[in-house]
Amino acid sequence: MFGDLMGKLKETQQKVEATKKRMDTVLIDEKSNDDLLKVTITANRNIKAITIDDTLLEDKEQLEDYLILVLNKAIEKATNVHETEVAAVAKDGMPNIPGMDMFK
Repeated sequence: MFGDLMGKLKETQQKVEATKKRMDTVLIDEKSNDDLLKVTITANRNIKAITIDDTLLEDKEQLEDYLILVLNKAIEKATNVHETEVAAVAKDGMPNIPGMDMFK
């Protein structure tokens, strides 16, 4: 029984790692309300693209504010996708042990 449990845990760990790698291919798009700034990041929170409208290049402070707001929204969405996917794989692979409800 212990060997089966260890095998199941190892298999689950491999699935979690594969899911984390797959998150590099999941793209999250976020934009400002007025579409002047667009950001694309992966679910692993790696920035893939930033598109800036020329009008934002005229005001450094405004551009910085836009970058902070849009990047933070994109990172929040990516984090939610990443955590949800990894938790689902981990929960699916965990044996049903009473009192071990780690992924509710």
